[in-house]
Amino acid sequence: MNTDMDMLPFDIEMPAPARGTPVVLMRPTPGPTRYTTMDSPLGELTLYGDGKALGGVLTPAKDGRERHVPTDWIREDGDTGVLADAITQLRAYFTGELRDFDLPLAPAGTDWQRQVWSALTTIPYGETAGYGELAREIGRPTASRAVGMANGRNPISIIVPCHRVIGADGTLTGYAGGLERKRFLLALESRGA
Repeated sequence: MNTDMDMLPFDIEMPAPARGTPVVLMRPTPGPTRYTTMDSPLGELTLYGDGKALGGVLTPAKDGRERHVPTDWIREDGDTGVLADAITQLRAYFTGELRDFDLPLAPAGTDWQRQVWSALTTIPYGETAGYGELAREIGRPTASRAVGMANGRNPISIIVPCHRVIGADGTLTGYAGGLERKRFLLALESRGA
């Protein structure tokens, strides 16, 4: 037999389901940075990390300048290890075969930046979120501008999907790789969603 306690009133608004579990970001380990490059529909990407986790995916510069890596970085062929895994998964993403990346991630950044970057990983493939929405989700509802600044410093583009963050009015806002690349990524995901 049901009691009044067993039933929910119809005028109670249920909270929206949580988007998902954020990816736990590791700290980069000391030692040499390893890197490789790969061709992509966005141009040549530079992937780098500490040998155990991916630390960054850099798109070509917006102004077309050639990207130079620091002289102490060690070039790898990208045939094995985390960089090879990242290349494989990025290729599958660009062909529409992969929606969720599964890689160890270790971006260098402040605690705040890393909190924002982790929150970005909860935005599902084919969806977008606003800066204010992310700020509320991480418990800092008045920090939308700070979320935007951290978003703009995300070193692991595409995989940590900063391209999925848009303005409150639904417009595309800045993207370190350029708005054309952001449009491309969002269109790619909308076709596959």
